[in-house]
Amino acid sequence: MKNKTVIVTGAARGLGQKYALELAKAGASVVAADINSCEETKKIIQENGSDCLSLELDVTDFSSCKELAIKTLEKFNKIDVLINNAALYGTLKSGRFEDIDSDQWDRAMNVNVKGVWNCCRAVVPTMREQKSGSIINIASLAAIYGMPYAADYAASKAAVLGLTRVIAREVGKDGIRVNSVAPSMVKTDSAEEFLGEKAERAFDVIAKGQILQKTLEVDDIYGTILYLASDQSKFVTGQTLMVDGGSVLL
Repeated sequence: MKNKTVIVTGAARGLGQKYALELAKAGASVVAADINSCEETKKIIQENGSDCLSLELDVTDFSSCKELAIKTLEKFNKIDVLINNAALYGTLKSGRFEDIDSDQWDRAMNVNVKGVWNCCRAVVPTMREQKSGSIINIASLAAIYGMPYAADYAASKAAVLGLTRVIAREVGKDGIRVNSVAPSMVKTDSAEEFLGEKAERAFDVIAKGQILQKTLEVDDIYGTILYLASDQSKFVTGQTLMVDGGSVLL
């Protein structure tokens, strides 16, 4: 990842912060962006001797996404990788599909789908000029499996899969690759917020339904992200890589 500039959205904590930290360790210059402060992420990266730009970002606002691209170019002169990680999950209230609050449904679609669309269209013009780039959209097993009591989240992540394939076909001629990663439920603060008091039992049930019967940890995903961000995957595009311990076999 040396000499590559990577934007990670939702980088204030959890998976996004992990992606930012590890990509920086691999040699990338990182832009950590989130609606919450990414100063902690920036501090850790800089303490480890790497360069990082911390920016406030509202993925639902295209002007905010354009500003992200502009400031990245001002600082690093290029955009090699975009990781669309920002999403609503832990704050969503679970329930039967017919009982989900309409406003919550709209928020999930606005952040999880429109946010990905906004960030992609903010960085693609630069990637087109460069004739190169890798976009990694974070989807979910929920979209493939049909996660019960989370219709809004599952539907939003299914939309991300469709958007990934469409954009991949449209920008491939420009040397841009677009892929998605679909993990099963990762043991993060957001997952535990979503599951509440049922968290431990839920993680146990999920693990027993996988070929690899262990709970997915944050460290288990990073290798897939690094692969798609780097030139090791330079002939891979339009794909969904499942990181789910063998829950589904595509």
